[in-house]
Amino acid sequence: MQLTANVYVETRFHGANVGYVTTDDGVVMVETPFRPTDAIAWRREIESKGPLRYLINTEPHNDHYAGGFFFDAPAVAHEKAREVMLAADVNQIKETIAMIDPDGLALIDNYRVNVPVITFSESLVLYLGGHSFHLIHMPGHTAGQIAVFVPEEKVVFTGDNVTYRLQGFLHEADPFAWLDSLEHIGELEADYIVPGHGDVCDKSYLKEEADYIQGCIDAVRKAIDRGWTRDEAVARVSFPSPYPHDPDSAQVEKRLTEIGIANLYDRLSE
Repeated sequence: MQLTANVYVETRFHGANVGYVTTDDGVVMVETPFRPTDAIAWRREIESKGPLRYLINTEPHNDHYAGGFFFDAPAVAHEKAREVMLAADVNQIKETIAMIDPDGLALIDNYRVNVPVITFSESLVLYLGGHSFHLIHMPGHTAGQIAVFVPEEKVVFTGDNVTYRLQGFLHEADPFAWLDSLEHIGELEADYIVPGHGDVCDKSYLKEEADYIQGCIDAVRKAIDRGWTRDEAVARVSFPSPYPHDPDSAQVEKRLTEIGIANLYDRLSE
C-alpha cells in the first residue's frame, strides 16, 4: 500500500508490519517480513524502487527482524535491541519458519541474524536523499523499543507500542514507560501511525491503546490488593481486551498473556 508520496507499507504479511521510504538517494526499510517467501517478494519490490541503504528494526522480537537475512544493508536499532539479537536462538527461528513457511526452509540453509551495526541510546537521525529519519528511544513493549519518525512524510513507525485493534503483549513490558511513550508519540507531527501489527491509524487511536495498557495495570493491581499470590494472579486475572485473538496462535497468545500478568505482578509488587 502506498501511504504517502514516498512511504509504502504492508500490513498483511504473517508477523509484523513492514514498510519502506523512497528517497532521492535510495531506500530505507523499516522491519522485515518474517516468512522467507514474503521477504524475497518484498526485496524484489524494494529493488524496483532503488538501492536499499538502511534497514531499521524497531524492536528485538523475531517477527520484526528475522527477515533481515535477505537484505544486504546495514541494520540500525537501539543498543538494547542489538544485545537481544546477538543472543538470538537461530535454531528456534528456523523451527518457527518451518511452521509458518515450509516453502521458505530451502531459502535459509545458511541463516544468520542481520545484527544491527549502528546503534544508539536515546536518539539518532539518519539523513538520506532529502529525508530525515528520527529514531527515538520509546521503551514500553520492550526495553529497546524505538519509534521511527519521518517528518517529511508525517509518518511514524511505532513497532508494537501500537497494535491497532489487536491485543498488545506485556510479557517484557514496562507498562509505565509504555504509557509515557504513547504520550510522546502523540506529540509528534505525524498524520499516519504505522503500528507493529494491524491497520495504519492516526493519533486518535493512542488513547485506546493507553486505556488498554492502563486496564492491564489496574487488573493486576486489584489482584495484589486482594492478597492473591503471583500464581493465583496468573491463573485468575484476565486482561480487559476487546480485541480479537488470532485463532492460529491461540496457545502462544495465552502463554504470552500469562507471562505478561506475572511481569506486571512483579513490577507492581516492587
